[in-house]
Amino acid sequence: MKGFEFLGKLLYAAPLALFGIFHFMNASSMSGMVPSYLPIREAWVYLTGLALILAAVAILTGKKAKLATLLLGVMILSFALLIHLSGFMNGNATSSSMFLKDITIAGAAFFMSSKLKN
Repeated sequence: MKGFEFLGKLLYAAPLALFGIFHFMNASSMSGMVPSYLPIREAWVYLTGLALILAAVAILTGKKAKLATLLLGVMILSFALLIHLSGFMNGNATSSSMFLKDITIAGAAFFMSSKLKN
């Protein structure tokens, strides 16, 4: 069962790290998704990219993983609500997919946080 535990962590953390890397690679185009009331929109993309990478590292190493997954859940749920919910409510297919993806990732992060001991 330990092998499946590691595999589960890897399958969860690796895409998070890749999402984080994509934030750094595409910051200028992704900054358009940051709400306009926030200043320095591109900086928010870099910050969230860093947070995704750090969460992935914490999950894989087990260092501060409980806190990291809790904060990850809050961050991703806020993305779902602040960025994708309106499009989801209007029936936009892309926003709906992103909303559902984000609440799935957030739910898994909250579940993981509740199960970790550190």
